[in-house]
Amino acid sequence: MYPLVGHVTLGIYALLLAMGGIMGFVKARSRPSLIAGLVSAVAALVALVLSVQGNDWGRPLGLLLAVFLFLFFGYRYALRAKVFMPNGLMAVVSLVVVMILIVWTVIGGPAPLQPVL
Repeated sequence: MYPLVGHVTLGIYALLLAMGGIMGFVKARSRPSLIAGLVSAVAALVALVLSVQGNDWGRPLGLLLAVFLFLFFGYRYALRAKVFMPNGLMAVVSLVVVMILIVWTVIGGPAPLQPVL
């Protein structure tokens, strides 16, 4: 797996979370959607920054966030199975992020840079 796949995945996930929170606020005037979306996006960005810096907490934080949001949105979708948006979509997106991050963790992220002599 290309080393930057996990980083790009976390970046796109953060963007989708922020956009989802903003859209929830614009369409339904839901402040909880806005706050939750932006807080989740910030958590994904923190995970991204930590993993880019090589910190051991970056990947687990991103994976934990994606698993939590998959369970949250999956549960909400199960309660309201007639409506796919937004709970079903975010459950699917979070599951894809979980799978990518697991594969990225198992295969390994970016290799350490070797000095060229």
